[in-house]
Amino acid sequence: MRAKRPGPFGPGLLVTAAFIGPGTVTTASIAGAGFGYALLWTLLFSVIATAVLQEMSARLGLVTRRGLSQAIRETFAGRWYGPLAVFLVVAAVGFGNAAYEAGNITGAALGLQGLSGIPSGIWALAVGLSSGALLLSGRYSLIEHVLVALVLLMSTVFLLTFLMVRPPLETLVAGMLQPSLPEGSLLTAIALIGTTVVPYNLFLHSSAVQEKWREDLPIAASLRAARVDTGLSIGLGGLITLAIMSTAAAAFFGSGAQVSAANIAQQLEPLLGPAARYFFAAGLFAAGLSSAVAAPLAAAYAVCGALGWERELSSLRFRMVWLLVLASGTFFAVIGTSPLAAILFAQAANGLLLPVCAVFLLLVMNRSQQLGDYRNGIASNVLGAFVVLVTLGLGGLKLLKVFGLVG
Repeated sequence: MRAKRPGPFGPGLLVTAAFIGPGTVTTASIAGAGFGYALLWTLLFSVIATAVLQEMSARLGLVTRRGLSQAIRETFAGRWYGPLAVFLVVAAVGFGNAAYEAGNITGAALGLQGLSGIPSGIWALAVGLSSGALLLSGRYSLIEHVLVALVLLMSTVFLLTFLMVRPPLETLVAGMLQPSLPEGSLLTAIALIGTTVVPYNLFLHSSAVQEKWREDLPIAASLRAARVDTGLSIGLGGLITLAIMSTAAAAFFGSGAQVSAANIAQQLEPLLGPAARYFFAAGLFAAGLSSAVAAPLAAAYAVCGALGWERELSSLRFRMVWLLVLASGTFFAVIGTSPLAAILFAQAANGLLLPVCAVFLLLVMNRSQQLGDYRNGIASNVLGAFVVLVTLGLGGLKLLKVFGLVG
């Protein structure tokens, strides 16, 4: 296959497409409406943490030509906890993404319903079929270009809305640089971090960089391009979330309004006029469809790597994994129900997987035998250790919430 030349955008925007979904739109809207700008510092932390972990993930993929799940399987092979590690990856990323996929497709369908008035169930089927056709093409470059277009559409919509609202700059800066936790905001802060720093993006990124930058390109050049791509893409994702939070804060903070991704467009109309409906509908469609494509792709990379299967877009097993994820999500979206038991299981598994992946990634990135001169430096280790500590706390709190031990 002919080598692809490094460019400013690539797999990093797949990561952005994956974490800016309907769940992020809802969480950011609730955070802004309920607590104003007070939780912007959690967003800043989330962006930094995501950039640190995703840079390591991309470096692992480019230098070792291994995906994260493949590296986990090979490292733990022959040890008693090896099968447990594989099960955790398959459960959290494979089954987890299948459970979350219904929300991604429903979000895109709600956006299309807002634009057209046609019932969301019909659009859910159309979104599922469109996502399947794109993945079935087996062409990484096509998938990447479509997701880049959706992210840019999302960015344009939400940033224009942000500019129309024009929140005060000094308030934004204060919210980012002065950490605070208003009463009742802890779980919202955790949710905001959890919807940005997600484990399956580590699996997606470490594999996708190998598709973008092939072995016959110099590692140093590919790594430079990947770092630029990661920084720009994660930064753009942070700006999108900032725009959503700020818009909700300007419109609803202190009003007592109940805000969700489904109704925020209608509630913005008094502030922004009739155009608000179409702005947010288009943004929600782009967020839902981009995540509906990225989530099955991430699941296929993670599951196939963990089980030792071929990780080619055209391989049968790879296609079967993403097809199962997409089909289950489409089914639940069309019938209009949420697989709550599966989502609770996925949340628990992800609560375990996030700190495990962060710890493993930090350990493997310090191995000279595998990475040579590209192993972590002091700065990467300090930042990585800090992120690991926070993800351990985040994972523990998520588990406590799932099992009803905290409200």
